[in-house]
Amino acid sequence: MKNVLILILFFSLLVGCVGTKSSIKKSTHKVFDTAFYKNQFTGFLVIDAQNNDTLFNFNGEKYFTPASNTKIVTLYSASELLMDSIPALKYVKQNDTLYMEGTGDPTFLHPYFKSNKALSFLKKHQNITLHLNNSIDTKYGPGWAWEDYAYYYQPEKGAFPLYGNVVTISRNEELRITPALFRDSVFQTSSIKNRNLESNHFYYGSWRNDTLEIPYRTSALLTKTLLENELNKKIQIVERMPDAKKETLFGVSSDTVYKHMLHESDNFLADQLLLVASSTLSDTLSSKTTIDYMLQNQLSSLRQQPRWVDGSGLSRYNLFTPESIVVILKKLYDKIPSQRLFDLFPTGGEGTLKNWYAGNPEPYLYAKTGSLGNVHNISGYLLTKSGKVLIFSFMNNHFRHPSSEVKKHMQQIFENFRDHY
Repeated sequence: MKNVLILILFFSLLVGCVGTKSSIKKSTHKVFDTAFYKNQFTGFLVIDAQNNDTLFNFNGEKYFTPASNTKIVTLYSASELLMDSIPALKYVKQNDTLYMEGTGDPTFLHPYFKSNKALSFLKKHQNITLHLNNSIDTKYGPGWAWEDYAYYYQPEKGAFPLYGNVVTISRNEELRITPALFRDSVFQTSSIKNRNLESNHFYYGSWRNDTLEIPYRTSALLTKTLLENELNKKIQIVERMPDAKKETLFGVSSDTVYKHMLHESDNFLADQLLLVASSTLSDTLSSKTTIDYMLQNQLSSLRQQPRWVDGSGLSRYNLFTPESIVVILKKLYDKIPSQRLFDLFPTGGEGTLKNWYAGNPEPYLYAKTGSLGNVHNISGYLLTKSGKVLIFSFMNNHFRHPSSEVKKHMQQIFENFRDHY
């Protein structure tokens, strides 16, 4: 009799679960059948993280422009190839000279990270020689918009970036400019432009009181000069490193960089992380080296092989399916403890999700957005009221509605899963 009751209870729960899934599928399909979604391209895949059960799939195998959802793939790649701390630089000591080269570390003298480890290391050495020819990446990624050269979200890439490769300008009675080397290159003006295309001449509107970050044009000579000013000593540039085993100096905590990349949707950090990851695979820094390695190894089982060209998602050449993003999110979920993983992602009601998905009363969404013109995606982890973890990717391309309307529809769907699964 006892066994019979157990079986009855089991089948009741099973029927209830099937009924819940069917109800959610039906209500979600009903939303996608409305006129709102008629003239745009939408994909939405949701799985149960515990048992990999597919709860809903709408165009999950179709390719979309991922925008900053690409940073999820960058996060996974970095977590596979890097250790707990970012490699800050590689070096060789010979006699009284330190020979060094960059790893692409984006944190050196960066205004956010304020890490002095690499700087303190260099100050201990009187004779420093710098190698800057170890990257084959161009300064801009494939498919980046050339006219965005003057905006904070598109600094140049490089093997040895300084200050995040931006000039930071603010006003407190008088202008504050970092790096100070550019003090005479900043002009107050009524113009709305930030920088000349071909030169490091910067403009700060006379009406402004905010902080402005403007990418500067990088060069070997400028890197040498900035570093000399910071260290207060002369540095030599060489064409190659000595033929000897290189040591690695490690700097900032990797999780600190990952979290800032995702919470602020920082394109510079994302693209530099691909370069840093390549430093573990080759002496030559290359985003493509990291991308090719990951696609041929950890991501070789993806059923829809992506077109992947940068770390940030600035390029419209990138193409990923919701299914591929969900598979990568599941790999992260299986690899990183939940509390640590969710902390890396923006939380509903905060950061890039500040005005959306706040939950009532607890946060229920830990996810990364991805936006370009006529593109808005969000992928990550959803916590239901019943205690389950769902993994999802929701992609919207080619819409003409205001993005706020797109987000409103997404939020209704997310809340339905949260409340009823």
